Amino acid sequence: MNQVCVAKFGGTSVANAEAMGRCAQIVVNNPKTRVVVLSASAGVTNLLVDLAAGTLDQQAREERLQRLTDIQFHILADLGHPTLLVQTIRDMLDEVRDLAAQASVVTDASLVDRMVAQGELMSTRLFTELMKQQGHDAVWFDVRKVMRTDSRFGKATPAIEALRTLSQQELAPLVANHYVITQGFIGANAEGQTTTLGRGGSDYSAALLAEALNVSELEIWTDVPGIYTTDPRMVQSARPIPEISFAEAAEMATFGAKVLHPSTLQPAVRRNIPVFVGSSKDPAAGGTWVRSSTESNPLFRAVALRRKQILLTLQSPNMLGACGFLAEVFSILARHRISVDLITTSEVSVALTLDQTGSQSNGKSILSDEVLAELGALCKVKVEDNLALVALIGNSMSTVSGAGSRVFEAIDDVNIRLICYGASAHNLCFLVGEDQAEEIIQRLHRKLLD
Repeated sequence: MNQVCVAKFGGTSVANAEAMGRCAQIVVNNPKTRVVVLSASAGVTNLLVDLAAGTLDQQAREERLQRLTDIQFHILADLGHPTLLVQTIRDMLDEVRDLAAQASVVTDASLVDRMVAQGELMSTRLFTELMKQQGHDAVWFDVRKVMRTDSRFGKATPAIEALRTLSQQELAPLVANHYVITQGFIGANAEGQTTTLGRGGSDYSAALLAEALNVSELEIWTDVPGIYTTDPRMVQSARPIPEISFAEAAEMATFGAKVLHPSTLQPAVRRNIPVFVGSSKDPAAGGTWVRSSTESNPLFRAVALRRKQILLTLQSPNMLGACGFLAEVFSILARHRISVDLITTSEVSVALTLDQTGSQSNGKSILSDEVLAELGALCKVKVEDNLALVALIGNSMSTVSGAGSRVFEAIDDVNIRLICYGASAHNLCFLVGEDQAEEIIQRLHRKLLD
């Protein structure tokens, strides 16, 4: 294992030159940090997605282009308008303008990826310049040279072995003598076309690079000081967790804790790379270490919420006593690259939850007309939305007597649409109406975690 740290900074951490300056200080304060992975500056990706959709009129398109330009040039102003970088950013903004014009005529997923990737490409150019002006030996690196993916534009799947080989060839030689500044979220297929890993994929990118380089630690810098017992915006008594296991953190990320992207921990687990989560706004506040094991293993560690859930109920009398129905359902979903979260079954029906928040970069629904048509040919289909998934995260939850009763006593007046319990010792989760979700989180935290 190389004694190197990969540090990733999110959009709010690189929102402007002042924020970037704080990130640079964090980078140089850790002697092991050699690879820096950045998101686009806050707000940029949303503007690019709007432009790529092709639905804006000329005035709305120009308004978003101007907002995008303002974000970049405010940072350039604080950097003293370096001539070469100003021209580079102008060229990139011109490309965005050209792509937006194309999208207004006809758009597709590959154009969307080319468009939204510009956010990370610009933020990393600007941050590299800031590091150089501070006297640090920083180099800009195009992650598309190593982040090889398939061609599923909008939510591409990385090719792990190709990434490892290319990283050792292209990236590792730079790490020894430079700060390497590169992009999260984006990659390229074998033909060199730009792809993206889906919304929130920058954390995943950083973890993949950490795995490929076999580093000793990964830092995720965001706008909150670590992982909390729940979202502190919902519950004032929520508190940071100093240390949490990979298994618990993975459940939290999967079930809605936004500090970590759900895929982030997979590469870290494979290489047993400790992950630190902290706030770039207040690095002295500490944070959370995510490790393979922890000293304390409480029954209830945290409660998480994931909004915008879909409940898909499939009903067919052909299920009764038959074999293969579920196999057909999952085959259809697999062909359309749709991942199922929770599942319950009866004799003639099956209920599945799908996560709309894990959609493609372009924000389109995961349940296309094609999917619904294929399922409809097999069974009766019912789709419900405006639902939220609540998950209690902890340890030994499926083996400790009374764990479930403690949870449901706290919300005994709530209509629960679906329950999943026992498949994992680290979670108990259930589906409720989205309008009730925040109150439920508050009640559970007060009864079980305060």
